[in-house]
Amino acid sequence: MYTDEDLTCVDCGRSFPFTASEQEFFANKGFTNKPSRCSDCRAARKAAGGGRPSGNRNGGGFGGSQREMFKATCSQCGGVAEVPFQPRGDKPVYCRDCFASRSSQR
Repeated sequence: MYTDEDLTCVDCGRSFPFTASEQEFFANKGFTNKPSRCSDCRAARKAAGGGRPSGNRNGGGFGGSQREMFKATCSQCGGVAEVPFQPRGDKPVYCRDCFASRSSQR
């Protein structure tokens, strides 16, 4: 039913085999697209953190880079608040504890 096929990697341009057993595996998993990268490029992309976002690791998003944090003064307790956005001054900013207590009161 399946036959070995040669594909071309979109990253490095080298030809790589898409074996009959891999095709059967893809079909059993419900995958409809053929792989676009060779095993070396897939491994390099995975090691670099490319691909899908995985939860909220290091601020979420692609790549796994550290999210930039900004210091501000908490509008409720006056303590130091670290937030993942640049405060503009037109809205209150809360530290982690005050934000959590406000959220639990709702």
